[in-house]
Amino acid sequence: MLILTRRPGEALYLDDNIKITVLSVQGRQVKLGLEIPAETTVYREEVYLKIKEQNRLALENTEQDLLAATELWQKKEKK
Repeated sequence: MLILTRRPGEALYLDDNIKITVLSVQGRQVKLGLEIPAETTVYREEVYLKIKEQNRLALENTEQDLLAATELWQKKEKK
C-alpha cells in the first residue's frame, strides 16, 4: 500500500486522467474530490465488497446449476 500525506487543497494524480484532491479534513472525516473520466466507475469500499460477494455467489450458483443441468441431460440421453 502506498501511503501519502496531503493537506486540504493538495492533490495527487493516478496516471494522466485521474486527479484526487483533499477538499477538507474535519476530525476523522476526509472529504475528497475526484476528477475522473466519465466511463470510470467508483464505489465506496463497503458497496464494492458487497458487489464482489454477490458476483461470487452468483458464479457458485451458476456452476451448481450447470452441474444439475448436465445430470438432467445425461439422464435424458440414457432413456
